[in-house]
Amino acid sequence: MTLTANWSYPTAIKFGAGRISELGEACTSLGMKKPLLVTDKGLANLPITQAALVLMDVAGLGRAIFSDVDPNPNEANVEAGVKVFKDGGHDGVIAFGGGSGLDLGKAVAFMAGQTRPIWDFEDVGDWWTRASSDTIAPIVAVPTTAGTGSEVGRASVITNAETHEKKIIFHPKFLPGQVICDPELTVGMPPAITAGTGMDAFAHCLEAFCSPHYHPMSQGIALEGMRLVKEYLPRAFTDGTDLEARAQMMSAAAMGATAFQKGLGAIHALSHPIGAHHNTHHGTTNAVVMQPVLKFNESVIRERLAMAAGYLGISGGFDGFYNFVGTLNDSLNIPANLTALGVTDPDIDTLVASALTDPSTGGNPIEMTEANTRPLLESCF
Repeated sequence: MTLTANWSYPTAIKFGAGRISELGEACTSLGMKKPLLVTDKGLANLPITQAALVLMDVAGLGRAIFSDVDPNPNEANVEAGVKVFKDGGHDGVIAFGGGSGLDLGKAVAFMAGQTRPIWDFEDVGDWWTRASSDTIAPIVAVPTTAGTGSEVGRASVITNAETHEKKIIFHPKFLPGQVICDPELTVGMPPAITAGTGMDAFAHCLEAFCSPHYHPMSQGIALEGMRLVKEYLPRAFTDGTDLEARAQMMSAAAMGATAFQKGLGAIHALSHPIGAHHNTHHGTTNAVVMQPVLKFNESVIRERLAMAAGYLGISGGFDGFYNFVGTLNDSLNIPANLTALGVTDPDIDTLVASALTDPSTGGNPIEMTEANTRPLLESCF
């Protein structure tokens, strides 16, 4: 089955196998003449990245690259990227990669035109209005994983290297002006990364669907996103060359990030500090804490997830949905708990405190407090 389309929701998206060939066109449509490709260390020398640099060169855009990006990007990475951007006289960013490359690329394009510290633009109230909007560089986003959906997001998650807190930096112009979703770029993802990123997409859809906020458009997108993950993540995990499965998962990732405008919840509130302090893979951490959070929220979401289970073809209502998540995790070789994930000697006090200040807490169906979040976190070990 061939899946190719041009979408204008929530931004301009070129979707389909081989669409990376249109990279030069995407850049020039945004007025870029000398873009900087931002990616992570692991991707920098891989064939898909080198091929992208050749496409830039052929289009007369040069072949500049910045890849000093940690798995959980921090303010030092942003500062280094901004220096390369300014020193090279660049006029736009190609954010290329998984969540870390995409988030850092967007942050570099944003911060290159700002004079205030990055933490002044945290997603708190109207802090985004502090930014100089006219100096934000244009962004082309090219995801190489199917999980975060950062290619269609209006924020970047940046870790404060001093406090080990993950902060959401927000501005409407973080949303890339052009996105290229080419499933062929995800064919080389190892099974473990396929699983972790895929469960990140599922977590985005699940938490958006359960969020108590009113946003029926996101609700519908979240529900269909969960169905796509259920149907196609096992296929992509089993056979990484299954292009239809890769394409459907790439759609699900973008859908999850679009849907979570409605809100996230305790899954992300727990996984953000765990990832910041213990450097765990974000999507895999989401998967590990998913069942405990479902139990935590059960009294409020039981009826809603029974409805979702019916749409997804899962029998047994809420209990069937809960068991499905456990079975899916097992089939993807997701660790059974945080201990098995490698989180040892955790500072529970610090993790609980960080979870309660995470912006995701506001979208959880049940109010998170110190009294109920501590036992929830402990149940994940």
